[in-house]
This record gives sequence, structure tokens and C-alpha cells, in this order.
Amino acid sequence: MFGLKFPENNREHTDSYYAATSMDGGDYPVLQGEVDTDIVILGGGFSGVNTALELSERGYSVVLLEANRIAWGATGRNGGQVIGGIGHDATQFRKSIGDDGVQAVHDMGIECVEIIRERVGKYDIDCDLRWGYCDVALKRRHLSWLENTIREQESLAYPHQLQLLDQDSIKEFVGSDAYLGGLYNATGAGHVHPMNLCLGEAKAAVSLGAQIFEQSSVVSIQQGGRVKLFTDSGCVNAARVVLCGNAYMGELVPQLAQQMLPASTCIVVTEPLGEVLASKIMPADVAACDPRTALDYFRMTPDRRLLFGGLSNYTGLVPNNYSQVMRRKMLKIFPELESVSIDFAWDGQMGIGINRMPQLGKLADNVYFMQAYAGHGVAPTHIMARITAEAISGNADRFNVFAKIGHKSFPGGRYFRRPGFAVGMLYYKALDYL
Repeated sequence: MFGLKFPENNREHTDSYYAATSMDGGDYPVLQGEVDTDIVILGGGFSGVNTALELSERGYSVVLLEANRIAWGATGRNGGQVIGGIGHDATQFRKSIGDDGVQAVHDMGIECVEIIRERVGKYDIDCDLRWGYCDVALKRRHLSWLENTIREQESLAYPHQLQLLDQDSIKEFVGSDAYLGGLYNATGAGHVHPMNLCLGEAKAAVSLGAQIFEQSSVVSIQQGGRVKLFTDSGCVNAARVVLCGNAYMGELVPQLAQQMLPASTCIVVTEPLGEVLASKIMPADVAACDPRTALDYFRMTPDRRLLFGGLSNYTGLVPNNYSQVMRRKMLKIFPELESVSIDFAWDGQMGIGINRMPQLGKLADNVYFMQAYAGHGVAPTHIMARITAEAISGNADRFNVFAKIGHKSFPGGRYFRRPGFAVGMLYYKALDYL
């Protein structure tokens, strides 16, 4: 029956394709008693795990607290697209960060992808990392946007070759009649099993001395010369804290909650398609995404299933029948999948800020935070973790670029910000139909 509901969450991983095909996650203990450390990190997704890894590589003692399981939240529920770039148009902040800041953000948007490429190789992480990505165009104005994208990237010295595709050549990458063209990136973007990437990075951090505690939800934070994070069964005493709870941190830190809104998205994964059908609909094994506000994104898994996501909802609610809704959306792109069944379906939440730029900064001299990747966080989380580690180590140049970007609180307070933003986003969704 049709209706809307809040996403269902529990302390174990949701029943996703990623959880069903995940590596050994380590089964980290629950925090018991009091622990002293240099740095304590709240949140076991990409942001928190990579901050732990970056700091462990630099010789700090690190404790990471995760309320559920490593990669439980958006990290283990996303489309797995490894895409460069950070936020939505850094030029809008030119007055705050200057020309050098705009260039720095662009360069970090390239580096974030390279961190994943290097990390997978360095720590031998088995996460199905593959290269190849297509932006796809549904309308003529989308083609103009892609042409502008090429010109902009060339002006900023983007190091990877981009290929503009017409209505015929796009079918070499995406076997659908839905698209008028696209933009292909062979080596600077791709896709990955995100849960396994994060689990592998967590193992790397632990191998360097980091301590990870799962099922250890933080109930309160005591700031001061040393910071204390309290759980139901323990406490971590640290010189610094890095807050990486993103959409799942709730109201633990009201100041951050006011600047970020959890939004919902849904994904379905088909049964195995077989080599013939899989090669027909995705002949080049790329990840693909359209440019709409209410976008579709899709890719092929290693065992030849189609992963298809979208249905962004800024109320934070999802349809009761979201699996059927997603199936209908999928069939509009690939009608030849009519007889194919859906084996997995799940939802999750992502953090969004008003300006759709990742939020990074300090609440106090020893309290750092990062959040709100607006559905584009697989690669950017890695650079946010790196520049935070740099700042803690004494070089805050790149960190300060992001700290200068102003972030407004959502109007409407705790109870009315969500419907207010949802109504505002209806304007942008309406533009999708023009």
C-alpha cells in the first residue's frame, strides 16, 4: 500500500547487496570503561575511518566510536560511484576563499579520487574498484551543461581526458534509448563496493594501532581542555575530537544539526542478468548518473547485477513501496529488464547543507567536524579526512579554505526545517521537467 515512512534502521547492517557480499568486518568490541587517547573520532563511515587512518599513519593514538557497525550509514548504502569534484560549484564562494581557494578546492576534487586509487593499492583492499564513468543527458540543456563542464575542467587543468558523446556514441557505454548523449571519463572516475572499501580502510587503521569500538553510541560530549565522549558503558578521554556522524548524528550536537538536513535515497539490485543481457545494457561497465535534482544513478556489479538508485526525498521519508517505485524507474531506462526480479532493496540517509558544499570546521580549538556531502561523498570524504589530519598535525592551510566557507542553518527550527526545505526543493525538481 502506498504511503510514506521514515527509513528503518537497526544496529546491524541493513539487508543490502553490499552487506550480503561484504568482507569480514572485524567484529570490533563494545567500549567498556575509560580509555585515554590523543584523538577520538565519532562515526565509523568514510569520514571517520579515513580520519583514523590518516592520523594513525602520522603516529597519533586514535580511538573511533561507532554507534552501530563500521560502514553502517551512508557509507555502506550509497551507489558506489567514485566521482571527483567537491560540492556544487566552488566559484560561488570566491568572495570568501578567493581565486586561490577556488583552485585549491578544484585540485582537492582531483586528489580525493587519487587517495582511493592509492589506498586500495597500498593496503591491498578487495573492493571491486573499477574505472569508467558517464554523465548522461536526458535533454538538450543537459548536453549544453556537459559542454560547459568540459570547458571549465580544461580551464582548471583537469588531468583526465573527457569525451563528449552524442546520441549514437552514448550507446557504446549505456545501452538505452533514453539518453541524447553524455560525457565519458575513462580514468578519473569509476565505481567501487563502498562497504568493502571502508571495511578495508578500517582494517588498515587498526593495523597501524587505531582502536575501533562498535555498538558504542555516544550519549554526551564534555568539552574542555580534554574532551570526554560518554557511551552507556564507557568513556573516551582525548586531547581532540573529530565529529563525523553526518546524517546519523541526530541532535547530539545541535549546532551541527541545524546546518545539515538528512535526506533519503533508495537503491535496488536485480538478480544476476547473465553476460549477454548485462553487456547489452551496460556494454562498457561504467557507472552512470543523470544531472537532474531527482536523479537516477546506476552501474553493474561484478556478478552482473544492475544496481539502480535514486528517489531522493528531502522530507527524510521513503515510500512504503519504494522497491516497486524504483523498479518502474529502472524499466523506463531499461525496458528489457521487465522479466528480471529484484533481489535487494534498501534505503538510507545522506546529509545535505543549504549550499550543497561539504561542511568542515572547528567548534572549539580541539573539536573538529565534517559533514553534509549532499549525496556525493565517496571520494570527497577522503580528502576531508586528509586535510583534517593535516590541520591536527600543524598544517591548516587547506583546512582553512573550507573553514572560510559560510554555512547557514536551515530555517524553521528542529520541527519545520525539513518540510520547509522539501517545499523549496520542489522548485528545482520542477526544473527537471523543462
